[in-house]
Amino acid sequence: MRPKLMEKVEELRGINAVKVKEASEQGKKVVGMYCVFSPQEIALAAGAIAVTLCGTKQEPIEDAEKDLPRNLCPLIKSSYGFAITDKCPYFYFSDVLLAETTCDGKKKMYELMGKIKPMHIMNLPQTAQGEEALHLWKREMVRFIEFLEDKFNVKITEEKLKEAIKLMNKEREVMKRLHQLNAHKPAPMTGMDMMLAQWLKGFNVDKQAGIEIIENLISEVQEQMEKGIYAFDEDAPRILLTGCPIGSGSEKVLKILEESGASVVALENCTGYKGLDVLVDEEKDPITALAEKYLSTPCSCMMSNNGRLDLIERLAKEYQVDGVVDLTWQACHTYNIESFVVKNFVKEKLDLPFIQIETDYSDSDIGQLKVRIEAFLETLISSKEKGYSTI
Repeated sequence: MRPKLMEKVEELRGINAVKVKEASEQGKKVVGMYCVFSPQEIALAAGAIAVTLCGTKQEPIEDAEKDLPRNLCPLIKSSYGFAITDKCPYFYFSDVLLAETTCDGKKKMYELMGKIKPMHIMNLPQTAQGEEALHLWKREMVRFIEFLEDKFNVKITEEKLKEAIKLMNKEREVMKRLHQLNAHKPAPMTGMDMMLAQWLKGFNVDKQAGIEIIENLISEVQEQMEKGIYAFDEDAPRILLTGCPIGSGSEKVLKILEESGASVVALENCTGYKGLDVLVDEEKDPITALAEKYLSTPCSCMMSNNGRLDLIERLAKEYQVDGVVDLTWQACHTYNIESFVVKNFVKEKLDLPFIQIETDYSDSDIGQLKVRIEAFLETLISSKEKGYSTI
């Protein structure tokens, strides 16, 4: 039985589209962001609304390909397509954009997007380790603060930063609690519902109201669990989905997995658990604490990304998964190359079945994906019965 509150969660995007319009018309500043590396706390401390921008649907890609190459990551093309067609209300009402140098495709696309709206680019260090990387990322935090202070004619104080940090930590904590419900066997929520709840949080204009909805959702799911109501039965293969971010419109692999009988219990990607795992240290200097938190994000754009393997191992054990599915968007070179490392780690260290799926946002390969996924699940079930013989 699906939690009734999921209907309210799904309504949030439409409601927030209206709220961001109203807020903009009332003079409230809006900062549009794309990436999990983007420090929302700084935008909130400037008195602005921090919103995630659209980039998970196939619809605007055709328009984007008039300027961008076809053999480019669909997330980049979708993001740019939404920007040039004014089909994303959050982009339309953003006063400024925050970009980040996570991949070459994004960097070059941002050069074009920066001609549409004022944009600030944060230069991400290429490694998360060492004092030099931390120093550079702290400096980028300060540069972003100075940019917003100048654009919005405000003063971002340490007190305001600390308040914003507490609010964002509160959001992360409640989203972690929601995600961790699926560590139970059987899982009380579908992966589709979990993905929607996690993804939609980025569009919340009113953070506190969004937190309260998720708290109520957790309570409802817990009540269902007490009654023995779960999304899947105990025999459903439990899947950890890792790799590129997904959202509404780019969830076809997740959907096929669950339609084929699997229970996607954990989402490691940056629209799932990855950005929730580490909180900002509320006792430290806020700039240092923010830099440390965001730099700890185990993204494939980083060299020596061992943090991702550590997170996959923790999630695999805590959520008692039976197999790992690694999703890679076409032309996402960092995740595609890193999939080789992840495959070896999952099969050799965790002794679990593994499959990589490389695809785009279109429906053109759905039939092929169904065949591959169903075959993987059949082999997974067989290997599980034999005691996790890897494939």
